[in-house]
Amino acid sequence: MQRKVVSREAWNLARTELLEAEKELTKRSDELAKRRLDLPCVQIDKAYEFETECGPATLVDLFDGRSQLLVYHFMFGPDYDAGCVSCSSIADTFNGIHTHLANHDVTFIAVSRAPLAKLNAYKKRMGWTFPWVSSGGSDFNQDFGVGFTKEQQYETGINYNYQDEPVWQIGAADEFQTKMADTPLGINASMTGADIATYVRERPGMSAFELENGTVYHTYSAFSRGLDVLWTPYQWLDRASKGRNETSMWWKRHDEYDQTPSTTSSCCHA
Repeated sequence: MQRKVVSREAWNLARTELLEAEKELTKRSDELAKRRLDLPCVQIDKAYEFETECGPATLVDLFDGRSQLLVYHFMFGPDYDAGCVSCSSIADTFNGIHTHLANHDVTFIAVSRAPLAKLNAYKKRMGWTFPWVSSGGSDFNQDFGVGFTKEQQYETGINYNYQDEPVWQIGAADEFQTKMADTPLGINASMTGADIATYVRERPGMSAFELENGTVYHTYSAFSRGLDVLWTPYQWLDRASKGRNETSMWWKRHDEYDQTPSTTSSCCHA
């Protein structure tokens, strides 16, 4: 225990001071939410085709009769053997939310470039029920800044999260792979069955769309740390006594931990 131990009265005073800061953050978050609503939109004229369990579908089809569509860009490339571990941790909450959103005029769906058969097999393994489709036959991921080609990676450059990244040097790729092997990036890559270069040609993100009179509009996207709020375990850890308390990659797919917590409290087994 590294924290200072104080009386309940002193703790209440400190907690009240922190509460004021938390309230300010909440107000700021409300202001940002309003600014998102005021963000202009882009009309989508390009035709995209997706592979779904019901057959080929257009972007309009993905709305499933609703006026709003939220997409999670799940990192599962065509050359992956399994989905990204970090995306998988985020996706563990999707089963619960998509039903609620569907009853509020919002369709939620995950999209990846891997073939549908791979997605379905992994979805079954993870026990997920949320809609997940393949965009592998279109430029959807590339157009929305989450899927990149070798040419972009090694020649023209990648723009992710509204920032340009330096071009990879072919001769330095192997050295980088070795250097990053034990980092979260390298571990994540190896756990998908891909090398780092292949792994990072997919990126995480989320995008929002609106459908009006048969026309689709792109209204919002977020990437990288902009997805932190969607990564539910971190929201809980930020409120735990030791916080995030991490020095390296600690998370795994939920079926890969050495121990799976009981669904009931240990006191129930006394």
